[in-house]
Amino acid sequence: MNKKAGITIVVLIVSACVLMSIALIVGGIVLLRGQKNYTEPTQTVPQIAPTALPESTEVEPQPTSSETLPAEIRSQMDEIQQQVLEIRGKQMEKDLQRDLMTPEQLQDKVINDFFSDYTPEDAVKDAKILNALGLVEPGFDLRQFYLDLYSEQVAGYYDSETKEMYVISGSDFGGTERMTYAHEFNHVLQDQYYDLENGLKLNEDYCETDTEYCAAATALIEGDSTLTEQYWFLQYATRQDQQDVIKFQNSYSSPVYDSAPDYMKEDFLFPYVNGLEFVTGLHNAGGWEAVDAAFLNPPVSTEQILHPEKYPDDKPVVVDMPDLSSILDEGWEELDRNVMGEWYSYLILAKGRSSQFKMDDEDSRTAAAGWGGDTYVFYSPIDSTDYLFAWRSNWETGQDMDEFFNQSREYGLARWGIPVSNSSTAVTWESDADGVITMRRNGNDVLWLMGSSGTTLKQALTLLQDFGS
Repeated sequence: MNKKAGITIVVLIVSACVLMSIALIVGGIVLLRGQKNYTEPTQTVPQIAPTALPESTEVEPQPTSSETLPAEIRSQMDEIQQQVLEIRGKQMEKDLQRDLMTPEQLQDKVINDFFSDYTPEDAVKDAKILNALGLVEPGFDLRQFYLDLYSEQVAGYYDSETKEMYVISGSDFGGTERMTYAHEFNHVLQDQYYDLENGLKLNEDYCETDTEYCAAATALIEGDSTLTEQYWFLQYATRQDQQDVIKFQNSYSSPVYDSAPDYMKEDFLFPYVNGLEFVTGLHNAGGWEAVDAAFLNPPVSTEQILHPEKYPDDKPVVVDMPDLSSILDEGWEELDRNVMGEWYSYLILAKGRSSQFKMDDEDSRTAAAGWGGDTYVFYSPIDSTDYLFAWRSNWETGQDMDEFFNQSREYGLARWGIPVSNSSTAVTWESDADGVITMRRNGNDVLWLMGSSGTTLKQALTLLQDFGS
């Protein structure tokens, strides 16, 4: 299942959330005076005393390859760059290729670049797995939805391969664009200091095989840039910036995001919201020096992002999963083998496609906490709905294992109804839609085994000997 690390971006829905949290911090400033219906954000943001609100000042443009930009916009970009450098205590090491991009150009970029290597076949494979896990409906067009979502949501991006940075702008360079520029310019600094593709290994090949690490590292880099963006807005936003973002919030809508499956909404925001919480904790403990140190020793799991006290010492254990292909007929393929991590363990339980089997959010978070490691594998003939899914997870204590197994059982009862067998260590269902499903526990391990054939499941249990047959 491709949990895409993706290009380093800032999205519009995040900009809205950032502005809400800033409004709650500074309270009395002009930013969102009179606005209603805001909810308390989960992140704790450092209490920054707002400085006097400066008017934009002209600065000498710095040499870049973006000479086609109007001089006034180049001057504003240079000013924001200098402000971010001061916030982060860094120097710019190399020239930057930067530009504005229209929404129409972004849509073309999303289709022909961002997802050029994500084929329809890849999307069908991922949708099969997500459907088996109850996260999307059968036949969900995952690729098209990603195209639509990124075309709607991307406010700016930095490409660590081409070293290009773009802010999406319809006709001007106003407050939301300036805030986006601060966020994306911080990604430039991250790349120049730590090498995102090779140093942090946020590249396509590595993230294809270790999605859990890349989800955690992406949360670090987006959390850092989101916190930097907040500092920039509180310290340097002009009155015009504030007026612009008030207008943005009053007119903002996100029909594609609003229509996304629940798991996707949560997963889309994870690196920004949860990453911000993680980085804020580092900053509160040791300032920007502690944040910088994390880039030299990045988090390796979503567990560490969700529980910062487990960073950096609590590393995932390796969970063995045998090759099950020997029990399968000709034409079956291993479509995926990877790690769910604590984050996706929670999403599966709490963010299913149907309210029928959405488990209580807090109970699901508790059940997913205590994750120690896991491995899953998914087999299917490429042109068939037949499948075999095996997911073995390890839990740090017996209580952690009990919590996950019991919540998994409750999930199964809600999704598949009365089981055909049920004991303290194993429960099995038969479903017209999903085939045969069994959940079992042994020691501190839990096994989910699902497939279209009961015979195949029995053979798989023979290979997974410690879970019995």
